[in-house]
Amino acid sequence: MKELGTRYSPSDLEKKWYSCWKENGHFEPKGSGKPFTIMIPPPNITAALHMGHALNLVLQDIMTRFKRMQGFRALWVPGEDHAGIATQNAVEKNLAKKGIDRKKLGREKFLETTWEWTREYRQKIREQIEAMGCSVDWSRERFTLDERLSQAVRKSFVQLYKEGLIYRGKYIVNWCPRCSTVLSDEEVEHEDEKGAFYHIKYPIKGSDEFVVIATTRPETMLADTGVAVYPSDERYLSLQGKTAILPLVNRELPIVADRYVDPAFGTGALKVTPAHDTNDFQIGMRHNLALVEVFDKDAKITEAGGKYAGLDRYEARKEVVRDLEEQGYLLKIEPMVHAVGRCYRCDTVVEPSLSDQWYVKVGPLAERGIKAVEDGEVVFFPETWRKVYLNWMNEIRDWCISRQLWWGHRIPVWYCDECGEVIVEEHDPESCPGCGSGKIRQDEDVLDTWFSSQLWPFTTLGWPEETEDLATYYPTSVLITGFDIIFFWVARMIMAGYHFRGEKPFEHVFINRLIRDKTGQKMSKSKGNGIDPLDVIKEYGTDAMRFTLAILAAQNHDIKLDIRFFDIYKKFANKIWNAARFAIMNLEDFESLELERAELALEDRWILSRLQRSLESTTASLESYDFPAAAKTMYAFFWNEFCDWYIESAKPRLYEGKGDRKVAQNVLVRVLDISLRMLHPIMPYITEELWQKLPGSDGALIVADWPKVEEKMIDPEAENAYSRLMDTVRGIRNVKAEMNIPPSTRTDVYYLGTPLEKSYLDLIAHLSNSKAITLKDCKSRGSVSAWGDQSNLFYVVLGEIDVPSEINRLQTKLEKERKDLEKTEVKLSNEDFLKNAPEEVVLENRERLVTSRDNIERIEKIIEDLR
Repeated sequence: MKELGTRYSPSDLEKKWYSCWKENGHFEPKGSGKPFTIMIPPPNITAALHMGHALNLVLQDIMTRFKRMQGFRALWVPGEDHAGIATQNAVEKNLAKKGIDRKKLGREKFLETTWEWTREYRQKIREQIEAMGCSVDWSRERFTLDERLSQAVRKSFVQLYKEGLIYRGKYIVNWCPRCSTVLSDEEVEHEDEKGAFYHIKYPIKGSDEFVVIATTRPETMLADTGVAVYPSDERYLSLQGKTAILPLVNRELPIVADRYVDPAFGTGALKVTPAHDTNDFQIGMRHNLALVEVFDKDAKITEAGGKYAGLDRYEARKEVVRDLEEQGYLLKIEPMVHAVGRCYRCDTVVEPSLSDQWYVKVGPLAERGIKAVEDGEVVFFPETWRKVYLNWMNEIRDWCISRQLWWGHRIPVWYCDECGEVIVEEHDPESCPGCGSGKIRQDEDVLDTWFSSQLWPFTTLGWPEETEDLATYYPTSVLITGFDIIFFWVARMIMAGYHFRGEKPFEHVFINRLIRDKTGQKMSKSKGNGIDPLDVIKEYGTDAMRFTLAILAAQNHDIKLDIRFFDIYKKFANKIWNAARFAIMNLEDFESLELERAELALEDRWILSRLQRSLESTTASLESYDFPAAAKTMYAFFWNEFCDWYIESAKPRLYEGKGDRKVAQNVLVRVLDISLRMLHPIMPYITEELWQKLPGSDGALIVADWPKVEEKMIDPEAENAYSRLMDTVRGIRNVKAEMNIPPSTRTDVYYLGTPLEKSYLDLIAHLSNSKAITLKDCKSRGSVSAWGDQSNLFYVVLGEIDVPSEINRLQTKLEKERKDLEKTEVKLSNEDFLKNAPEEVVLENRERLVTSRDNIERIEKIIEDLR
């Protein structure tokens, strides 16, 4: 037989097998089966991958390996995203550490530096993906700034423009003064912060009257061009149509009636600042109010702000408030809490700003994307995300796609300085098609990162060319991604897929949840609670990390990750190794046999039946993306049923020649073969290594067949009989534990009732470490009940003991168990506890309740028998 080392060493296996799989082309789709395609959500090239990436990658690899073994032509396309604003920020910060300013460096040199950064981090990401055991097809690796993908981006922009779905317009945008670029609504993160309402008097022209407005940003009043009130608000009916005078600036402000105003909010009178607020912009458009811009791109006051020009927005606030107070316009300052929008990349407070930008008219595209999910063409797992997606899509607004950055896809628009012609073409023009002038210049802006990412499912396969890959592997099968980019990416891919390809980009969308620390806090470097996947791999092995993530990846819950979990499943890997080693050590005279039912012992029929049920359950779980259920099934079967029960049951045949040794050997090989195939998608390295050592293994496990359920091997009768045996053995073990009898002590056991087969009784005796079990007519003194049903009662003979002392000891233990039970029952009857306690704590208490009741019942029965 092939030898197997005594010690499981993950790192040795990982290097060997990944290279072997890759060199032999096992990651590339082969055969004539139905295509199965996954596109990697391309990680940003801003930093190394974290545990969130690890979770997402592991789940994708599980599905890819599973489908490959099922005979599909499985293709998993890897790649990375240029991540415009995120990468530019990272490179800028890196340059700043060296004392280099981006603007002084210049665009060309900055882009050279960023490409160097890109090469470095793409290589790091590749190494991490390989370290996690991901079976991606490296021959098809893509990058969102690859030349072919860039051509596709240009083509899509030009097509949308010529269809009237891309336009340039002046609108209020989210402006980040730190990043010097516009942000989409989804790139702004809102947080509740302490602030204040400033109540300010605005005099009414030609009278002693005034109207009071309340604002959280008094500095923006410098750009006010109107005051709005609700049309039927009786407090302000007499003011409608009059003019207010803007304090400090003396600008005349028309008082208009508009239904947007909420009479119950603030004072019910709204200062209108059309150039610096999205809603005010709409009011201004409806009432033809002037536009006054008082913030520049660095969030400093412009010349339009008069004496405050040049001040930072927060400095200006202090000065404005001081002047209002001195001049008697400030009535009061009222503390409050309000939501403040911040840049998702640098955390700077975003400034609403009036700007010329490029937009996609999303409405027509959204209609098809909504219908796809409503009709079930695209299905979300879990289904709860379907509603989230549809709610957002039904409220969708036009998408601002231009960014004031240097890193990214340059917008394919040129302007003629001679005649003002706007040129939108796929290829760089040499002259203006309108007047022939060569004085043309390209738009300085780049496209939002998500514009290129929305095309990912088909540009990676060769679009806009009609390639063989595109014809074969599009639409893709499943997208596995995080919930935080449903709007950024998932929705836009669905819209783009239907618009440019005429069909869905993927059939299923599996949304995985966040990984948090063990207390539920979001992991971050600043908090020091992050876990580096490479550190986990080094300490516990890739297979243990992968199994941990799979078993914790519940569809509806964030993952609370404790580093100790990895150790639990490293022990599982060791268990797999040791079980396989035990089997292989006992196969020296192995001879392959057809397993005939009549030749099988009870334990053989039981384990083969349980194997089929586990296979059936695991397959169904993976088909529905229920990764924890699949992992739990495999864990329970392999450790509890195969190792703890079957292997122990088979030892007399393997060691002592009792019964048919060759049948036991064949059952061991059959169970190991199918178990290793089932475990392979989650734990690829250890399973490949062990499978190679099994007699009859041929080729590589990564491309071996996924096992099929054999209905004829499912044996309910054997399962019931062996289940009774297990209960009996547990009962004997529990009595020995309760009476402080060492497990190694062979006890006398007898039974009452229906006579049982000697082989059955011998197996109970072996597993419970008892002497030969005999049939008796009645209960004897000094024995206690271990287990019983309508047919049989089993008793453990205690021998010479101090009965009164034992009863006193057990009574004391019984009282403690009853008190523990009462405490647990009180907890579980408390609605607040059930509502607020973490799910795992509630589950732990429910399990404790069952255990306490079982313990009480057992102790009461022993006391009764002793009496």
